[in-house]
Amino acid sequence: MASSKDYLDYVLDLLTNVNDITFKKMMGEYLLYKDDILFGGVYDNRFLVKKTPSLSSYDLLEETPYKGAKPMYLIDSENRELIKEIVERVVKDLS
Repeated sequence: MASSKDYLDYVLDLLTNVNDITFKKMMGEYLLYKDDILFGGVYDNRFLVKKTPSLSSYDLLEETPYKGAKPMYLIDSENRELIKEIVERVVKDLS
């Protein structure tokens, strides 16, 4: 199932506190970037971020974006400050 543009807009609204967020549409889903670093995406109307070591303390649920993919962490919060912190940690880990 492809993700809706409305759900992408919802996720982008949650990311308003995070600078330099961009996205690319790919095969019905949306890849999310910060400072040109791919950190997550919108898959089947779920906001997922890459699993990195510094996120292990957040007690996030693991979900697979699509069959055969590595598990990612589901962001199931509307707390913009928490989301900003998570995204910045992921990007730092991936840098």
